[in-house]
Amino acid sequence: MGFLSGGKNEHQGRQINAYNIFVLLLLGFGSITYGYSASIIATTLGQPSFLEYYALETRPGGLSLESCTNGLFFAGGVIGPLLLPWVADKYGRRASIALAATLCLISGAIMAGSTNIGEFIVMRFVSGLGTMMMLAAIPLLMNEIVPNSMRGGLVELHSIFFILGYAIAAWVGFGFLFWKKGGVDNTWRPPLALQSGFALLTLIALIWVPESPRWLILQGRVEEAERILTRLHSDPRDPDKAYAKAELYQIKKQIVIDRTLGNSWLDIIRKPSYRKRALIGMATCGFIQSSGDLVINNYGPTLYRLLGFSVVKQLLYPAAWLTFTLGVSVIAMPLIDRFPRNIYMAVGLWGCMCCLIVEAALTAEFVPSHNTAALSAAVAMFFVFQIFDTAMLNAPEWAFLGEIFPTHIRAKGMCVSISMVSLTNVVYLQAAPVAFANIGWRYYLVFIILTFIGGFVFLFTFPDTRRLPLEEIAALFGDAHEVAIYHQEIEVDNETHTVIDHHNEFSDEKNTDLQKE
Repeated sequence: MGFLSGGKNEHQGRQINAYNIFVLLLLGFGSITYGYSASIIATTLGQPSFLEYYALETRPGGLSLESCTNGLFFAGGVIGPLLLPWVADKYGRRASIALAATLCLISGAIMAGSTNIGEFIVMRFVSGLGTMMMLAAIPLLMNEIVPNSMRGGLVELHSIFFILGYAIAAWVGFGFLFWKKGGVDNTWRPPLALQSGFALLTLIALIWVPESPRWLILQGRVEEAERILTRLHSDPRDPDKAYAKAELYQIKKQIVIDRTLGNSWLDIIRKPSYRKRALIGMATCGFIQSSGDLVINNYGPTLYRLLGFSVVKQLLYPAAWLTFTLGVSVIAMPLIDRFPRNIYMAVGLWGCMCCLIVEAALTAEFVPSHNTAALSAAVAMFFVFQIFDTAMLNAPEWAFLGEIFPTHIRAKGMCVSISMVSLTNVVYLQAAPVAFANIGWRYYLVFIILTFIGGFVFLFTFPDTRRLPLEEIAALFGDAHEVAIYHQEIEVDNETHTVIDHHNEFSDEKNTDLQKE
């Protein structure tokens, strides 16, 4: 293994510094914006004041309008990520985050002030555009600025922060259930307005967030990229800045190759290895969403109402569930890079499947009833479910999506995958209220069957991309001729020198000769 491939060497463990962590934490505001914006509808639909204001429980077609608040959000979420690559590739990764935050800010403000259900639903569509753009834009940049050996754990910060956004939305919604100031009809508005607050914080945080060095090099801005990469991946204990310089060297050589390759949507469809990546990315998001996670999250109050719990508990239990999820997400950080990606995610899908089997059985047998033990067990299974879903599916998902695509098509590849998140949830969330009202526990069978199939797909068709440099993963898809691996030969040439000495010794002409040999 070469230096950048995570092999043992004198600089191992010196690849992360305080500045890199600081940048990731700033990007966390964008992740919170996604989590809060995507999740706030769950508590909104559980607010009696919202249902009363728009008469969703009494007007004809009220149940369908309730479904539309989720369905149109994810319809926007299908379109938004597909538009994002044009911004991310042309204007940079930071610009794509800024666009997403702006849409979240505007839509949150108008939803909070809406006076008719049509206006509210249209802004839910706009919110879906921005929110799902954010879901793609944050890990896109994170993947390109973190070191290889810790990529999974560090990009997991995206998951931690958006789950924090989920939890904040749940507790804010729960708190405002008891707020009566200004009349009961206004209690649902402040939680929606807070979406704009997080979006504004994201825009402010971007002032201190650097651009992706890989994108800068792709634009020919090498000196700027070198400054940023050195600051991100240097350490006082490494005065030669060996890791940063070695990484810069490989990125530059790789992008020379990348510039000769097609990067259009048509190229992704035509080229077998690119098409395979896109299909794997879409399958990853499709099967993970088929765990039923967002159905449980967005319709948590509805599910607890079906289980017979009071209005207070309908909002309290989802808040506690998401707080538990946040803890699981933090615990998962050191685990992600210890196991092969495909095996880890396959076990996660099957774990979710087992939990939903138990949940379906309990619901079928004991709902409706006054068997408090059985109802408590049904609640407990939602919590056990999150151990598998959060630690083994959401945790590695965002790193894996960034890993399987090379730099020149990474924005398009990640975004088409994220669109699959929305596409599957358009179906699942649009159908959920009617499904739970008419077929009850049988709706869980959809997720049980798909997670069973998905586990085998993950296990036998997905590659393990952990700890590899982003520039070398193409070899796993049969594109070894498109990978520039200079560091391995350089290390072998003279074992008595440090890695950075080797890179300093070799000119471009000598590297050309080395490749010919």
